[in-house]
Amino acid sequence: MLFLCLFFLLICNGPQQAFSAHCTTITATKTFEKCMTLPTQQASIAWTFYPHNATLDLVFSGSFISPTGWVGWGINPNSAEMTGTHALIAFPDPNTGLLIVLPYVLDPTVKLQRSSLLSRPLDIHLRSSSAAMYGGRMATVHNGAAVQIYATLKLEPNRTKIHHVWNRGLYVQGYSPTIHPTAMTDLLSTATIDILSGTTGSSHSNIKTLKIAHGIINSVSWGILLPVGAFSARYLRHIQSMGPSWFYAHAGVQLSGFLLGTIGFAIGIKLGEMSPGVVYGLHRKLGFAAFCLGGVQTLALLFRPKTTNKFRKYWKSYHHFVGYSCVVLGVVNVFQGFEVMGSSRSYAKLAYCLSLATLIGICIASEVNSWVIFCRKAKEETLRREGLIGGSEKGSGRMNLMGLTDH
Repeated sequence: MLFLCLFFLLICNGPQQAFSAHCTTITATKTFEKCMTLPTQQASIAWTFYPHNATLDLVFSGSFISPTGWVGWGINPNSAEMTGTHALIAFPDPNTGLLIVLPYVLDPTVKLQRSSLLSRPLDIHLRSSSAAMYGGRMATVHNGAAVQIYATLKLEPNRTKIHHVWNRGLYVQGYSPTIHPTAMTDLLSTATIDILSGTTGSSHSNIKTLKIAHGIINSVSWGILLPVGAFSARYLRHIQSMGPSWFYAHAGVQLSGFLLGTIGFAIGIKLGEMSPGVVYGLHRKLGFAAFCLGGVQTLALLFRPKTTNKFRKYWKSYHHFVGYSCVVLGVVNVFQGFEVMGSSRSYAKLAYCLSLATLIGICIASEVNSWVIFCRKAKEETLRREGLIGGSEKGSGRMNLMGLTDH
């Protein structure tokens, strides 16, 4: 598990360290006072702020991911999220092929894909806007082509913290940009920048730290500890020398996994509150389902009937079904979490897969061994009934057979 945690830290910090984009204050047409590299999509922004009249002159630098795609930048007056953003989006004109930039307002209907994104005037004081390809007029739009979006706007007095939002997509239908990709880097393309001091808010670093903790805790709890607890209940109980110790090991591991998973679940809820514009539907639903099943399974300890109770068999069926369902949902959601974090091809996922494969291999070997012993004991029982084996071995053989068949 320590090996898995170290790999998680490596992969979660890796993309930030490998980021090689840099900002510049000098463009082909203007020179700006300050610049900043944005945290995602190899984008950057440069600006000059004139406090005496609250005017902001800026250029956003991004890149296309498709010859028919779009690149957009905008300002959200209220918060660092997509909904409510007043954006300038650049893309090739469908008729002429020339680069154009049009204004759009991203209202909630666009986010829910209930309507197409149509160009309309912005509700901010935009004085001018334009777009240019890096490389001049001869440059063409292609995958990886750099584009610069220029804007001059008047801000509200005494307001220097601006919520910037940017993104890029694959297609434009007519003059309506389609939805952008939903990888983690695409969903976190926001930043709050103080244009006077050139500093950013701490929300991104806090979210990143919580995401790392959320991933590590949940992969260890739901993805490792709970399967190990299920393994201990199924296979260790048949080792006579352990006595009731298997039960305490099973209960201890499962309870530890659930408590640790509860912490990871709470961090996930907090991440959702800190990222109002980011929704991971499947990951969220699987998380809630696994947590609810884990809670019900834990409460089952309080209502565990005695072995002589007539309802014991029904409780065992319920306990097995809920337990295995919780384990399956937890493991599936760990893999879904790798997709959400954009680490589907990472060393962290490889480490987890190796750990899970090792556990599955041990389970298969234990299961085969149990069936071999079961078949041998069944054969011995048949021979006893036929009188081919002495009675001295009968009692112990039957006891072992009953132990193996009590799943």
